[in-house]
Amino acid sequence: MASKAPPRDAAPVQDVRKRILDTAYDLLAEHGAAYLTQPRVSRAAGVRQGHLTYYFPRRSDLLVALARHSMEFLAHPLIPQERRAAVAPALGEIFVQALTDRRRVRAVLGLIAAADEDPGVREALRDLVHRVRGRISELFVSLGLPGDPETIAAVHTFIVGAGVLHHARADDEARAELQVIMRFLADWLSQAPRRKRKASR
Repeated sequence: MASKAPPRDAAPVQDVRKRILDTAYDLLAEHGAAYLTQPRVSRAAGVRQGHLTYYFPRRSDLLVALARHSMEFLAHPLIPQERRAAVAPALGEIFVQALTDRRRVRAVLGLIAAADEDPGVREALRDLVHRVRGRISELFVSLGLPGDPETIAAVHTFIVGAGVLHHARADDEARAELQVIMRFLADWLSQAPRRKRKASR
C-alpha cells in the first residue's frame, strides 16, 4: 500500500513537525494534557488540521511525539557548567526557582496524565526520568556531592513531590514551605560524604 503523500503546500517536513510540537508543548504547559486536541493544536500552530494529522494521525501519536520532544525542555541542565562553582552555595534557591516554574511542572503533570492513555507516552516518560536523573547526577558530581543512583533517585523523588505540592497550592505559604524544604535538602547534601575529585595530570 502506498504511503500517504504530504500536503502539497506543506513547508519542509521538519519545520512543520517542529512547529506543531513546539506549539503543543506551549499548550501543554499552559493548559494541561486535556486541552490538547488536534483542532486546537493545528489552529495555534497556524497549520491546517490535515497537515497535523499527516504527521500525527491520532492524538496518541501526537502525545508520544510530544513526550519525547519535551525532553529538550524538561531535562535541560538547571545550571550551566561554567556557573556551577559560583552557585553551589545557593543550590536550594536554584531548586526553588525551578520548582516554582509552573509551566515546567504543569508540562510534567500533563505528560503523566497522558501516560494513562498510551503506553508509548509512559515509555517516553521513563526515558525522561533517566535523562533528568543523569543531569542531576552530573551536576552533583561537579559540585562534589554524592552522585550515586540511590541518592539521585531519592533527591529526584523528593524534589518532584515538593514541586507538585507547591503547584497544587501556588501561594505565598507554599513558596515559603518550599524554600524551607529545599534549604533542608541542600544542607543534607552538603553534609553527605563528598566525592573525591581525581587529580588532574
